[in-house]
Order: sequence, then C-alpha cells, then structure tokens
Amino acid sequence: MFQALHETVEFINRKTNNFQPEIGIVLGTGLGGLVNDIQIEYQIMYSNIPNFPISTLEFHSGKLIFGMLEGKKVVAMQGRLHYYEGYSMQQ
Repeated sequence: MFQALHETVEFINRKTNNFQPEIGIVLGTGLGGLVNDIQIEYQIMYSNIPNFPISTLEFHSGKLIFGMLEGKKVVAMQGRLHYYEGYSMQQ
C-alpha cells in the first residue's frame, strides 16, 4: 500500500511542479461553484492518477484542482468518492 501511495504522490508532484497546497477542499453539495473562484494552475483527472479511486457517479467531474483562492494555495477535489461506490476505507 505504501508503494502505491508513494507512486501516486510522485505522479501528482510531477504534474503540478511540486505545488504545495496549504488548504484542501472537498467540493461537495453546495460547494461546487467554489471552483469558479479558484485561479486554476493545474488540473488532473482522477482517471489519470495512478492508484487513485475513480468516482462511479455520473455527475461527479472527478479531478483534482490546484490553484490560488483568496491568496492561499489550495487543492480541491471536484467530484467526491463515496464508500458505497465499492471502495474500502483504506482506498
């Protein structure tokens, strides 16, 4: 499991030029529009990230958004993952 986590982190760091967010946001119900306020620097589709679960819900975008919001570096999950989609809590 740790090898898979390391591989995922290395991939994200390469794709984002080692972007170091200060804040993480899960864009769930009622927060989806917040993405419009983020000055987006990088976007990565969940399906492109090694070892990363993919949302099975039709209306979930499924990507990580990296950028600036109110002067802070943020990463936002656009498209949540749910336990009932069949993933273990470890995943």
